[in-house]
Amino acid sequence: MEPLQLREHEVFGALKKLAGRSLVIIGGYAVNAYALPRFSVNCDVVVKDVSESSAVERMLYESGYSPKTHANGGDGLFRRYEKGLGNSFVAGFDIFIGQVVDRQSGASIQSEWIFRNSETRRLVGKTIMEALDARIINPDALFVMKMISCRSTDIRDMFMLANTIKDREFVREEVAARCDFDSRFKRLAAVIQSKDFRNGLQGIYGAIDPQTFERSTRAALALGR
Repeated sequence: MEPLQLREHEVFGALKKLAGRSLVIIGGYAVNAYALPRFSVNCDVVVKDVSESSAVERMLYESGYSPKTHANGGDGLFRRYEKGLGNSFVAGFDIFIGQVVDRQSGASIQSEWIFRNSETRRLVGKTIMEALDARIINPDALFVMKMISCRSTDIRDMFMLANTIKDREFVREEVAARCDFDSRFKRLAAVIQSKDFRNGLQGIYGAIDPQTFERSTRAALALGR
């Protein structure tokens, strides 16, 4: 099994063992539930409290994962667990407890909001023939989280998610409640309309036909006021 397949196989196996635990998948693995799958280094999950985190951590530890980061401060409660897979490859889980805090802006999203805006979805592998059902943040809420961070990787994910948005006003209001919506939208619009954006996007997601690219562009720009 190739390293990327091995990593994804390991993460899917761990998620299956975590079935029944009260958690929500966010981040790259959540994007994969709604858009063309891409590679994700870590699987990001949110839990409501330390008690639930302890149960998740115990399962990961029993499955060969080791704790790498424990933070309790301005960035909120956070745990990282990793498992070596050989050849310097690791499978990782980032556990956010009670909230997710954007490091740059300081904006926070509480776990209650994330749980409220989530549902059970089918998650399909990119490199492996595996699938599982898991509680995943819904696309509108995921877009909100990505827009608050607005890093280059987030903008690519937002572009791929744009056609899945059901309530643009919800996205605008939830982003504006936590940070400057206009500055985030201007950055999003500038990046996706730059001449090299499509090539960079296809390097991650694979070939994207012109019609699909244009539809996603229109959908993303429609968020503007």
